[in-house]
Amino acid sequence: MRLGIGVGIVVVALFVVVAAVGAFTTIVISNNENAQAATTNMACEAAVGPTDPGQPGAGAQDAAALDPDQRKTASLIVSIGKQRRMPPRAWQVAIQAGMTESALRNLTYGDRDSLGIFQMRPSMGWGSVAQVTDPTYQVNKFYDVLKSVPGWKTQRPGDSAQAVERSAFPDRYHEWEPMAVHLLGNVGQIEDPAGCGESAGNWLPPPTERAGQAIKFAMAERGKPYVWGATGPDSYDCSGLLLRAYESAGITLPRVSQDQYKAGAMLPVRKAQPGDLLFWATDSSNPDTIHHVAMYLGNNQIVEAQQTGVPVHARPVSWNEDGLVPQAVRPGV
Repeated sequence: MRLGIGVGIVVVALFVVVAAVGAFTTIVISNNENAQAATTNMACEAAVGPTDPGQPGAGAQDAAALDPDQRKTASLIVSIGKQRRMPPRAWQVAIQAGMTESALRNLTYGDRDSLGIFQMRPSMGWGSVAQVTDPTYQVNKFYDVLKSVPGWKTQRPGDSAQAVERSAFPDRYHEWEPMAVHLLGNVGQIEDPAGCGESAGNWLPPPTERAGQAIKFAMAERGKPYVWGATGPDSYDCSGLLLRAYESAGITLPRVSQDQYKAGAMLPVRKAQPGDLLFWATDSSNPDTIHHVAMYLGNNQIVEAQQTGVPVHARPVSWNEDGLVPQAVRPGV
């Protein structure tokens, strides 16, 4: 464990009875109610999990496309972060922000009076023109503001980047998440930068009663027809089913599967717990090709609205299925 903060774990027990293939499978999520506070591995908080053996590393292609100037900026972000004893999570936030705002370039132009790597505006109090075009000043200023963001050590890095930048397009910082994690290992020399070793997945808060409610809803919809674009109550497509399932539990998910992939904390798919979302893609290493989502029930079972002609159903899942994305998502975290 390299760097961390204490996280209090609220432990619950969920008992969900799943009828599948003519039998009942009892799913039990149970932990010691007196579990001690866990220490969060900062690198494990990186939002992307590992890729399965044989797949290209997430973000490696984008990182390989960076030119020397861009890599120099990434190295500066990491170097100053280390000097300031900021955890790797901070470096990741800054890299994602810099890549989004300027492609990691020290720009001398931008929207209105925005300048530099992070497109800081002198008119908004970020500093003088000379300061906001000085890379060292910019990185330090970014870290200064980041430290004042509530929850930056635990929330998704792109959300922290948005809190610093205050962009009109808040979701765009997530795009560079895989590349940033790759750079933590490549530039920052962080072993296992995605934080997904043997214990990965244990650092997230466990599934809650809301996950149990979402499962209950989805299971009650079995037998209803698949209709592309449908969100219930009489028929569903894959993402429509999970949209309504989590809505019943008080958690709002985006409409489509590619956006649902960004709507929670990520963890290695083999560490999935009941209520977590599993995804399938044409290219399982590229989230932009995601085309299907299902809900994990535990005991290697999922519930899904799969395709035309196949009603909502529960079925076994294989971790080696073609197209299974190596990251699961825990909504509401």
